[in-house]
Amino acid sequence: QVQLEESGGGLVQPGGSLRLSCAASGSIFVVNAMGWYRQAPGQERELVAQVNSGGGISYADSVKGRFTISRDSYAQNTVYLQMNNLKPEDTAVYYCHLRGYTDYVTVLDSWGQGTQVTVSS
Repeated sequence: QVQLEESGGGLVQPGGSLRLSCAASGSIFVVNAMGWYRQAPGQERELVAQVNSGGGISYADSVKGRFTISRDSYAQNTVYLQMNNLKPEDTAVYYCHLRGYTDYVTVLDSWGQGTQVTVSS
């Protein structure tokens, strides 16, 4: 069993900031990548930002220059998403995602329960 515990969502005014956190625990052998996805009402889930085991980082075009993903220096199974200059179109449920292995052969593809981010005046 693998658990992803998310925190940090909430209501913020346009131009404001929020920081999301995700801590993974349980039967994790290897982490290939951790990241954040989001899903707005009536839309498909989309990748927001991801960091892989080699330190490579990717962002959705819509958040480049505003969002920053990082991994905890000490707890490598913890990731953060710093969101600055938030816009109403960033409103969505944000999901933490982990891809890796639970042993040498068993693929791990795990999702958090989601945290609501609402950007509104």
